[in-house]
Amino acid sequence: MAEKSATKKKKNYSILFKKNRKGRSVSRLLNFLRVIVIPFYFLLKPFRFYGNRKAPDGACVFVGNHYTLFDIVYPACLTWDGIHFLSKKENMNAPLLGGLCRAVKVISVNRDGNDVRALLDCFKCLKNGEKISVYPEGTRNKTDAEMLPFKHGAAIMAIKAKVPVIPVMLYSKPRFFRCAHIIVGDPVDLSEFYDKKLTDEEASKADDKIREVLLNLRKEHKEYLENKKKKK
Repeated sequence: MAEKSATKKKKNYSILFKKNRKGRSVSRLLNFLRVIVIPFYFLLKPFRFYGNRKAPDGACVFVGNHYTLFDIVYPACLTWDGIHFLSKKENMNAPLLGGLCRAVKVISVNRDGNDVRALLDCFKCLKNGEKISVYPEGTRNKTDAEMLPFKHGAAIMAIKAKVPVIPVMLYSKPRFFRCAHIIVGDPVDLSEFYDKKLTDEEASKADDKIREVLLNLRKEHKEYLENKKKKK
């Protein structure tokens, strides 16, 4: 009986968020965490947004650089819709963290290679009008490099689902009691890659386009801060 109950419970699990009366995909638990966690995090590591603070309605892929576990706070501030964050498979198997990840519909990823199941889950969510948040570097950047090399996935899912990519660039690593600058760019248009057979070369070109946009956002913000300093 116990085995049948466990099997039934597993079958009833869905990666998709429930729709509210307005047809938007929402997560009550994620919204609760937004209200509780974000203000507390802001007190410890304050931040300020530059650019378009409001994410577009419907499906999109948030793409950003990655410094800390709490980088997920920034795309979460841009919308009240549910967001599927991608996380390494090991986190899903952790005693407490794993349960929380499943509750907020995190998509687990096997970082050892191409994870077809994770991509299929992402496509399913995007086709349902839901949002995904991806860190293409694949791991936290603990080096002095501006960004680590991209892994395939973010561009591919956006192209296949024909949804915009929203770049979210952290100007520098967030630090305690110092205001971090988060630059949100205009949606990246990848329509030139739609309806094409995506070779590794084409996928790399799309990834490079997103990476260039992110790096340009940092460069432009650096120039803005320098000009602002000169005027003082």
